[in-house]
Amino acid sequence: MLLLIAALFAVFLVIGMPVAFALALAAIPVFVLTGTMPPTVAVQKMVTATQNFPILAVPFFIFAGNLMNVTGITVRLVKFARLLTGWMAGGLAQVSIVLSFMMGGISGSAVADASMEARLLGPSMIAQGYSKATTAAILAFGSIITATIPPSIGLILFGFINEVSIGRLFLAGIVPGMVLTVILMAATWAVAKWRGYAPDMPRPPSARELRDSFFESVWALAFPVILIVGFRFGLFTATEAGAFLVFYALFIGVFIYGELTLAKLYEAARDSVSDLGMIMLLIMMAAVLGYAVTIERGPQQITEFVTSLTSDPLWVLCLIMAVLVISGMFLEGAANILLITPIVMPVLIAAGYDPVHMGILIVILINFGGLTPPVGVIMFTVCGVLDCRTGAFTRAALPFFVAMVLFFLVIAGFPGLTLFLPGALM
Repeated sequence: MLLLIAALFAVFLVIGMPVAFALALAAIPVFVLTGTMPPTVAVQKMVTATQNFPILAVPFFIFAGNLMNVTGITVRLVKFARLLTGWMAGGLAQVSIVLSFMMGGISGSAVADASMEARLLGPSMIAQGYSKATTAAILAFGSIITATIPPSIGLILFGFINEVSIGRLFLAGIVPGMVLTVILMAATWAVAKWRGYAPDMPRPPSARELRDSFFESVWALAFPVILIVGFRFGLFTATEAGAFLVFYALFIGVFIYGELTLAKLYEAARDSVSDLGMIMLLIMMAAVLGYAVTIERGPQQITEFVTSLTSDPLWVLCLIMAVLVISGMFLEGAANILLITPIVMPVLIAAGYDPVHMGILIVILINFGGLTPPVGVIMFTVCGVLDCRTGAFTRAALPFFVAMVLFFLVIAGFPGLTLFLPGALM
């Protein structure tokens, strides 16, 4: 039956069916052919998937991110990032990397970050002599940082579907996000030196310029700190933090910057409804397929299959990482987290790995799959905005692929980098 489910899902994707409907329809054999489960259970699972307190964090963070984007915070962060790194080799490219790190506390989505930066910084980078392919590669890979920094939507979904503390996942993502930022900045510097990309600024900024820009951006930069303090002292859960951030963004937009008008509020709400509709439909349909796979003992069978190949925890992790990268080539990140992670997590836990450590690694791996052909969502988003061919993108991205492999080796090989903050603060 599992093979039939997998075959149906593959066929639906090949014929171009939306992923959400492919997820639900692939589960039909379990509810219709086996006779063990009435079809009404599928509807019950859809409803149950939405009646979960942690999942409330998703609409809150999506709405807050869109609010912050229309209140002038993004423009101020670009200015601050430019002062920090614009004087380095490949100045604007370095700005995009640092901006992704700072935007992680706002957008929570790699695709949203890549799309925003491609429109905001892409034309300026091309005008300064960067090729379209190199520009697209730098912006796309930089967006992966956003998936690790709280409030990452991917981490919320992973924690919800695998029953892992979202607060611990948020704290665990901070240090890997910093490590990835440094590695990508080093790769960008090497590419800029090799191709002769000039700095964006003639000199490093003065202390006064940095201070003034910092105070302009401090309201956005303060939120990750507020998250850490809130989780450490039990002031709020991840869901309550999302609600707090909505009011925080409204306060900034109305009373601090004075840029939030009714028209911009409507724009943020409209975009949030569109984003949330896509994610919630995926959650509902994935719940149906996940239940069907569980009924057919899918996780147990996959665990038995992997352990029959090898009992070495290192090779088990390598096999799972390969599966996640391949699945990321074909499925959008949220669908991948909801569909694949409940199947592979029992295997990794049985091999002795910490679920928080694996959560960070898995979410980044899945987003990394969005950079690879044939169906890389992040790749197509950036290439579409910049009118760049995917073949040229892949060739320009080779140095960054090497950098990502190095990053995965560091995070997988040194769990303390991931588990230090959750262990110290919670």
